[in-house]
Amino acid sequence: MKAFVSVLGMDQKGIIKAVTTVLSDREINILDINQTIVDGYFTMVMQVDLTDMTVELNALKEALNAAGDQLKLKIKVQHEAIFTAMHRI
Repeated sequence: MKAFVSVLGMDQKGIIKAVTTVLSDREINILDINQTIVDGYFTMVMQVDLTDMTVELNALKEALNAAGDQLKLKIKVQHEAIFTAMHRI
């Protein structure tokens, strides 16, 4: 199963480390990553593989929300089909 993790907030040190640590600690593989900074705002979208994930999806969302709260970021996880449908042009 694949999903997308999106991150948005003010740029600061440690964002990528915080998010990737949450994923790695739960055996989630990052397939693709795209990040940019525009006028001080950090945005990142990652495609991840949840096949070997060691927690339930809700537990992953809670862990990412906790990391986001610490860094004042918005972090969302969406199943690939939902993400694709929402971002279809």
